Amino acid sequence: MPRNLDMVALRSFVAVAETGGVTRAAGFLNLTQSAVSMQLKRLEESMNLSLFERAGRGVALTAAGEQLLSYARRMLRLNDEIYARLTAQEFEGEVVLGVPHDVIYPAIPLVLQKFAADFPRVRVQLLSSFTRRLVSQFSRGEADVILTTESELREGGETLAERPLVWLGAPGGEAWKQRPLRLAYEQECIFRLGVQERLDRDGVEWEMAVSSNSSRTIEATVSADLAVHTMIEGTEPRHFERIQHGGALPELWPVKVNMYASDQGGPPVAALADMLRQAYLAG
Repeated sequence: MPRNLDMVALRSFVAVAETGGVTRAAGFLNLTQSAVSMQLKRLEESMNLSLFERAGRGVALTAAGEQLLSYARRMLRLNDEIYARLTAQEFEGEVVLGVPHDVIYPAIPLVLQKFAADFPRVRVQLLSSFTRRLVSQFSRGEADVILTTESELREGGETLAERPLVWLGAPGGEAWKQRPLRLAYEQECIFRLGVQERLDRDGVEWEMAVSSNSSRTIEATVSADLAVHTMIEGTEPRHFERIQHGGALPELWPVKVNMYASDQGGPPVAALADMLRQAYLAG
């Protein structure tokens, strides 16, 4: 007799796999942690498989979990497509979302996926740029919603999260011990001048190893242990490592992830703003 997979449990499974934990997935799905945990347990029991392994503070997929994830994504996409195409479509058009490149992960892909399911006829144009540029574009009406990374909140904005700025280098790297300290930053990085001022204040000699507006260039230089960089805690790529400097480098400051949303975009813009809000509350 054929057996049916629980689509609700599959959605929770995919959310946990993509966010790396039950807490973030629960916030994104607007469910309690216990509800998500129960759905995962029910899914594992129905298939008689172990799908997750504990990995420190998060979770990691087993081999069976990795295989199921591929199928589950396809099933959910098809489910959402069927539902969207066969029900009333009220909204069409385009929404422009601006996000600094260093805070795209992990929240933005999940938000885009959920928005596409809820508003299949509304296209999201994603602008990945620097905070100063995004603020200018928003003020000119060229973006409907933007996220920024700032020390303060501007008028009309909303702070979604506040996290510390941290020093980053290559895994097991030694570049942070060198003097002058070699820095790698994008030319328009909003943290650059503040970091240099902190180093000057603490009497730490520094020099610019790389000054480029290519984030890939910065990542390559830092991961090769040729310089250090700073990013918001939790947004660093896997090939970076947080520097445990023991006071050899200045303490940095907390950074706000702010959101600014137009009040002229109608329900799609309001829904996108709410999804971003929920994603950061979950994180």
